[in-house]
Amino acid sequence: MTHTFHDCWFLTGATAVGKTGIGIALAQRLGAEIISLDSMAIYRGMDIGTAKPSAAQRNAVPHHLIDIVDPADEYSVAQYVEAAAATVADIRARGKEPLFVGGTPLYLKSLLRGLFEGPPADWQLRREIEQELAHVGQQALYDRLTQVDPVAASHIHPHDTRRLIRALEVFRAIGEPISHQQLQFEEGRPADECRVFVLRRRREELHARIEGRVEAMIDAGLVDEVRRLVATGGSPVVSATAEPAVATLGRTARQAVGYREALAYLAGECNHDEMIARIKARTRRFAKRQGTWFRSLSECRFVDVVGDVDADAVAEAIAVEGQGT
Repeated sequence: MTHTFHDCWFLTGATAVGKTGIGIALAQRLGAEIISLDSMAIYRGMDIGTAKPSAAQRNAVPHHLIDIVDPADEYSVAQYVEAAAATVADIRARGKEPLFVGGTPLYLKSLLRGLFEGPPADWQLRREIEQELAHVGQQALYDRLTQVDPVAASHIHPHDTRRLIRALEVFRAIGEPISHQQLQFEEGRPADECRVFVLRRRREELHARIEGRVEAMIDAGLVDEVRRLVATGGSPVVSATAEPAVATLGRTARQAVGYREALAYLAGECNHDEMIARIKARTRRFAKRQGTWFRSLSECRFVDVVGDVDADAVAEAIAVEGQGT
C-alpha cells in the first residue's frame, strides 16, 4: 500500500545537531504532534543511548512511535511506514498537524518517496553473506556488488555493511539487481513543494556536540542500561558480534550506536576508554552518512544553526517558510 506524506512537516538533521528542542518549539508553533523519525527510539528500554525526549518534553507535546517495540524484536521500514500512516490519520482526525522529528534518513526517504518492498529478509542467506564478509573482508564483498549491481554499488558506501549485505541478499534471492527495483525510490520533488527542514551545523561544532553527548550518555548510565537489557535470567553477557542463544537485544538493537560498543565492553573486548572512543568515532561516521543522505534528497531545505540557538526563533522561521509551501 502506498502512502503520501509530502504535506507533512519534517524536522531532521544529523545526530546531536539540536533537533529535539527546536522540534518541541516548532510543534507548539504549528499546533502539531510529533512523530518520531528515529529507528532506535522505537525500542523500549533503550533510552539513554537513543537520546529520547524527556518526560517533560513528551508532556509538553504529544509524541508518537516511541517505545513501541521490545528490543528483542525486529521492526522493518515497512512496518514503520504503516504505523506512521495510521498515526498521521489519527493526528489529523483530531485537527492537529503531524510533525516528524528525528534523524533516520531511510525512514525519511521511505516516507517521501515510497517504499521499495524487496523480497522479505532471508536470514539464512544473510548469515551466509555475513560469513563471507568475515572471511574475505569488506572491500572484496563490495567489489562483488560492483560486478553484479554497479548502480546499487555507486549509491552504497563501501563501509555501509547493512546496505551492502542487503543488496547482495536481494540479488541472490531473486537473481535481479536491487537497483532495478528501486527506480521509483530515486524520484524526488523540489524542496519548495515539501516541508522538509534539515538542521545543519559546521563540522567542527557538530563533532564537539557529539563528544559532549557521548560523555553525557556515559555519565547518565549507558553501560548500566545495556547491562540491564542483556540480563536475561542470569545469562552471561555475550559478545557484540556473537549470535547469542538468549538475549533481550535483537539483531537490530544490538547494532545501535553506543549499544554495540557497550556490549563489547561488557564482554571484555575493550576497556572503558576504548569503548568511549569507539562510540565517538562511530557517531561521527554516522553523522557524516546522515549528511550525505540529506544532501542527496531534493526535498530537503537546510537550516544553518550555530551555538546555543533560540529554539523559538528558529521554529518561527521554519514555520513561516513552510507555510508558504
